[in-house]
Amino acid sequence: MATRRALHFVFKVGNRFQTVHFFRDVLGMQVLRHEEFEEGCKAACNGPYDGKWSKTMVGFGPEDDHFVAELTYNYGIGDYKLGNDFMGITLASSQAVSNARKLEWPLSQVAEGVFETEAPGGYKFYLQDRSLPQSDPVLKVTLAVTDFQKSLNYWSNLLGMKIYEHDEEKQRVLLGYADDQCKLELQGIKGAVDHAAAFGRIAFSCPQKELPDLEELMKRENQSILTPLVSLDTPGKATVQVVILADPDGHEICFVGDEAFRELSKRDPKGSKLLDDAP
Repeated sequence: MATRRALHFVFKVGNRFQTVHFFRDVLGMQVLRHEEFEEGCKAACNGPYDGKWSKTMVGFGPEDDHFVAELTYNYGIGDYKLGNDFMGITLASSQAVSNARKLEWPLSQVAEGVFETEAPGGYKFYLQDRSLPQSDPVLKVTLAVTDFQKSLNYWSNLLGMKIYEHDEEKQRVLLGYADDQCKLELQGIKGAVDHAAAFGRIAFSCPQKELPDLEELMKRENQSILTPLVSLDTPGKATVQVVILADPDGHEICFVGDEAFRELSKRDPKGSKLLDDAP
């Protein structure tokens, strides 16, 4: 599974201007590309909506070797009800802490050198007041799960993620495909996972030839397949193949063919301008 990569987390955003301000000016990420679509995505990338939408990829560096955020904006939808499914993204950046203070963006200290803040829409981010030399500052995405063992089995045995840390007592596990990639943290909670309307999606890539096998495995194991293998077009860019899965708690997971995705995800020098010119 060393050939699999953690790519991005998809956020639905109601206020595109404010959200971009947070990611660009507070966190210090760059706009990597911006794409406009006239109708809903065949793999429901923009949620269960049929209208015009846009996708803005923001990150600390190229998508080839950084975990980034996909900001999905559905025209005409100003907010989304937040659930308890997404528990936060943790990143190490003294610069982000400094930016937040300078811009008077609300920060609250939750541990020594760790500050909690929120993106517009209520999405939580945990900022560690330290910087990592020459590596991606995005450390982990944390998702809530109800049946800890079932989730652990799904992500480690079926999806092949390596276990980095495992705390049975605290119902917490840290998983990943490689040491130098963003990790996935699963945190057990009491009660059901509620995705509400703001639910996101986590994306990974794998060699394109593995996609049919992955879909077959999920069928055999009676797991949820939200979108069977499908090709997705982006105007003027590469066509990618994806399979959309859901874990035992209904967290959406996108697997995309790596070769075409590397082509699609090349940084667009006009990305910032396209975003700023968007209606």
